[in-house]
Amino acid sequence: MTNVNLETLKPGETGTIAAVHTDRALLHRLAALGFRIGKRVEVIRLGRFSGPLHVRIGATDIMLRRKEAQKIEVQPLAR
Repeated sequence: MTNVNLETLKPGETGTIAAVHTDRALLHRLAALGFRIGKRVEVIRLGRFSGPLHVRIGATDIMLRRKEAQKIEVQPLAR
């Protein structure tokens, strides 16, 4: 499968983080939250009216702005 950005995954879909395309400050902030290359991320739900994404990395649930989710490249995993 080809890589997509995290924002394109639907609730219940998972992917492995392949890259994070952002500036250094946001990269460090996302890394501190667990967004590291090779980690599995699952989309739990999407906020209404272009609201934030509710994602899960391991046992941690995070609300992430769509603008930031667009910068995270993931490789979707088959169900």
